[in-house]
Amino acid sequence: MKSPLLAATALALAGPAALMMAPPAAGQMTITPQGPLRPDQQGFFALYKELVETDTSVTTGDCTRAAAQIAARMRAAGFTDAELTPFSVPEHPKEGGLVAVLPGTSKTLKPMLLLAHIDVVVANRADWEREPYKLVEENGYYYARGILDDKFQAAVYADTLIRLKQQGFRPQRSIKLALTCGEETDTAFNGAEYLARERRDLIDAEFALNEGGGGRADGKGKLLIQTVQVGEKVYQDYRLTVTNPGGHSSQPVPANAIYDMGRALERISAHVFPAEFNDTTRVFFTRMGAVRGDETGAAMVALTRDLNDSAAMAVVNKDRALNSMLRTTCVATMIEGGHAVNALPQRVEANVNCRIFPGRTPAEIKAELTRIIANPAIRLEFVRDDKPLAKPPALDPRLIGPMERLAQKHFPGVPVIPAMSTGATDAVYTGGAGIPTYGVPGAWTDPDGNGIHGLNERLEVKGIYTGRDYLFDLIKVLADTR
Repeated sequence: MKSPLLAATALALAGPAALMMAPPAAGQMTITPQGPLRPDQQGFFALYKELVETDTSVTTGDCTRAAAQIAARMRAAGFTDAELTPFSVPEHPKEGGLVAVLPGTSKTLKPMLLLAHIDVVVANRADWEREPYKLVEENGYYYARGILDDKFQAAVYADTLIRLKQQGFRPQRSIKLALTCGEETDTAFNGAEYLARERRDLIDAEFALNEGGGGRADGKGKLLIQTVQVGEKVYQDYRLTVTNPGGHSSQPVPANAIYDMGRALERISAHVFPAEFNDTTRVFFTRMGAVRGDETGAAMVALTRDLNDSAAMAVVNKDRALNSMLRTTCVATMIEGGHAVNALPQRVEANVNCRIFPGRTPAEIKAELTRIIANPAIRLEFVRDDKPLAKPPALDPRLIGPMERLAQKHFPGVPVIPAMSTGATDAVYTGGAGIPTYGVPGAWTDPDGNGIHGLNERLEVKGIYTGRDYLFDLIKVLADTR
């Protein structure tokens, strides 16, 4: 997953110009403590806890096992074997997933798809304050690896289908659920890619609901916005390699592979890609800036008037999410080199991860990195070059309207604002296959990012259960929307 800063409003249906002219919605919701869990919430918690406590990392985990656990719960709720399709490939037996279907009554309406990944970023226990694969509740938060990214959404979607089945609900359009593995590891087997390419029949749908949306709180007890993802950056890894004849460490020479790589990464670190807007991010900065009402908000609005306002840019860039939303970013994430403590290094490799602003291509950024490094001794190549480019979905009033109306029921006074994800999701595969894919509102995060992909990942308990109620209502409504 990636960033929850995404959204849309019904005004967006009139186009970017109308959005820019509309008065910004203002308001916020006070976050009250979560009370005792209802019986249905207790059932959800059991599913959620089992899922987050099942290691699904690419190194030591087993997505196939996690998917089977959820399938067992769905089977116990009344789903038949014909409605449950576990999938995997022989080369990756632990990276399987599940497709489930709640059949609809209409013979003309296409299905809707609920998409969530169940794999997680690897968590190093030595670095965490808590056991990463054990759900811990502290100070109004649940802690665990994947508690947000993306097992919250996976658990909510599975729980929703179970509840609908138990209630005897018969939707007009079929509701499909795809739980996949591989989203967090770009070079691993990716279930969403596999389904879109090899088993399109299993997930064929008119539209899909995915991660990437959600709310943003101020970290002080107020929910500021809810969002719907309508686009995302392009994900691309680049491998940097430098080789050298090496030699005895007692006789150093100027040409040292580690030093060459260090200088290259320092140049990349110092480079700031130019700021730019597209229709979605311009609307987000305009409206979110007005909602915030603080120094950062004023600076956001100022940038929509003049992107060269250096004072406003300096303020906005202090917020890492806003900084990333304005531009392409590239950062070193892994490095490996040398072969002996008493020898000059013969080979050094580094991975540079870029999140590319929509409209720019991986090839264009590769050329820019080559220019920045300015050292022909360093070879620069794509880690992979076969991924489709993310396609933003259209703002369909049949979908955005219910999202907005229900947001005011569950998050009263909180505006819904369009934005672009600074991360990347499996929407690149479903969108590329012709299924418009939206990141939906739901739980919320704090300004520090809640430890996603980092240490001590957490999610506010109140946000979990409020977001769950919202998504349950939204799925029911959209399943009967023509």
